[in-house]
Amino acid sequence: MSAQTAAAGRELWRTNIRRLTRVAVIANGVGGLLVFLLLSFLIPFAPEGAQDDIPLNAAVGAVYLTVALVLGSRFGLRASAPVERWLRSGRPPTAEERRVALGQAFRFAAISGFFWTIGAVMFTLLNLADSGWAALVVGGAILLGGETTCAIGYLLAERITRPVTALALAGGAPPPDRCGAPGVAARLTMAWSLGTGVPLLGISVIAVASLFDDGSDPALVAAATVFLAAIGMGVGMLAISVAARSVAEPVAAVRRAIAQIEEGQLDVVVPVDDGSEVGLLEAGFNRMTAGLRERERLRDLFGRHVGREVASAALENDGEIELGGEVREIAVLFVDMIGSTRLALQRSPSEVVTLLNTFFCLVVEVVEEHGGWVNKFEGDAALCVFGAPTPSAAPAGDALRAARRLRERIARELSGADASIGVSAGPAVAGNVGAHERFEYTVIGDPVNEASRLCELAKQRPGRLLASDAVLDRAERDEVARWEMRDRIVLRGRDRPTGVAEPCMGTGPPDSRRPATLTPAVGS
Repeated sequence: MSAQTAAAGRELWRTNIRRLTRVAVIANGVGGLLVFLLLSFLIPFAPEGAQDDIPLNAAVGAVYLTVALVLGSRFGLRASAPVERWLRSGRPPTAEERRVALGQAFRFAAISGFFWTIGAVMFTLLNLADSGWAALVVGGAILLGGETTCAIGYLLAERITRPVTALALAGGAPPPDRCGAPGVAARLTMAWSLGTGVPLLGISVIAVASLFDDGSDPALVAAATVFLAAIGMGVGMLAISVAARSVAEPVAAVRRAIAQIEEGQLDVVVPVDDGSEVGLLEAGFNRMTAGLRERERLRDLFGRHVGREVASAALENDGEIELGGEVREIAVLFVDMIGSTRLALQRSPSEVVTLLNTFFCLVVEVVEEHGGWVNKFEGDAALCVFGAPTPSAAPAGDALRAARRLRERIARELSGADASIGVSAGPAVAGNVGAHERFEYTVIGDPVNEASRLCELAKQRPGRLLASDAVLDRAERDEVARWEMRDRIVLRGRDRPTGVAEPCMGTGPPDSRRPATLTPAVGS
């Protein structure tokens, strides 16, 4: 790890400790204030003589609160020592360090609860000899104050320690069997205890005390009840707000991330900054987006290997592929680089590969621009199909236009090499050929063979581009007008002549704008 990461960890630890110290003071101060106010309203109901113990209780309480804060801080630092070592080192946390980091807020509340419980027992014993009522009132008030301190401390500490939690859970998720922090239900229960449980319990104590005291002042009882109700509303609103935000903010972050995914941004990652089931939700969302990115990457690779049209068709069928095909009216464009063997002898392998990649890039761009699909690369040649797997209204015209455009770009952009093009059209079988374990989508039929033979013949023509009469018969008039029938030739492997056309003068690349030399029938 870099020194910068370690320095950031040290600063995060110092910030974390400062904020937790402030939370400890605030939470214990609120608890102490609550105890004081409760006793202020409950002591008047106590028997005669109980008020005499107030100064002693106050003095002992001040000393004990100071000692408890100091000892509690030391215990907290000692328990969090593994977290400090991890953050100062700048390395990933170990399993133990991660466990300790996830339990910071809970440990904070547990230490507070321990000292408040000891205080309740101590003050109960302190007042037990003089007045059982006073012992009950003081002990109960301290327990209520401790419960308030623990709940407020936990809710605030959980928010403060989230940056540390996020680092501890970076790239992972809370343990499913022990999330590391109280969940949503526990947080809402804490909020309820602060906003409803504590005030209601205090009101109940006052009501019971007034029943056993015939001389109780109704105005005092009413004032105490109103006070506790106000405490319930104020503290309850704070507790519910903190608890709700601890759940709502991560959920809102996930919701915003989902909106980004719907817009196509798959590189979204939600920080996992909660050790409860909320953290499991965040981590689960990140795993989902990682799966979507992987699926999209595989889909892109699949499309690059077999063609986007074939990939889309396969995915639309839920991956259910059947061998065989169907007869379709298609057009075929076959393009082959000229003199590739000579180029391989004259140039280094890396130069040849670069040249081939430039050549195939031109082919793919032009063919896809005109609605075609590059079925396969065969060495230094490419078989391009129009009308399959995606049906086309005018596959013949698209193929002819693509051939003219491709010829222009090859003549202009393919420096140091040339290529010939043959175009044909007609019925062919389009479908999956092979075995269930390994197959490919391709087209089989006379148009493929004819386009291949015309590509061979085009190598002998200046224009390097030939089209059959079959494709011209199926093209639109505007496109046919751009071609000129030159001769009829018996192609290799065929027993009847094929009409051969070339682009009209002025429609092809510069090197083809001259009269073509008629070639006799070839059978080679």
